[in-house]
Amino acid sequence: MSDKDKMNIDLQKFIKAYDPNKYKILRTGIEVRGITDIHNGITFAKELIEKMKLKLSIRHTADMTVYGGFEVLVL
Repeated sequence: MSDKDKMNIDLQKFIKAYDPNKYKILRTGIEVRGITDIHNGITFAKELIEKMKLKLSIRHTADMTVYGGFEVLVL
């Protein structure tokens, strides 16, 4: 069974809707990378989560800005 098969269903729905070019699977969610406009990327991700009623949250730190990333975590 692959990591993607074991992934949370809400997280799978998010990945399909957001369609990130690059992401890394974490134990607690995913890390989306390579976003050029980080503010709009995070805003869009939050809107998707709310609209789709997913049990996910967004985490972003200043360090992640360097590589245009943020985390999507399972609640």
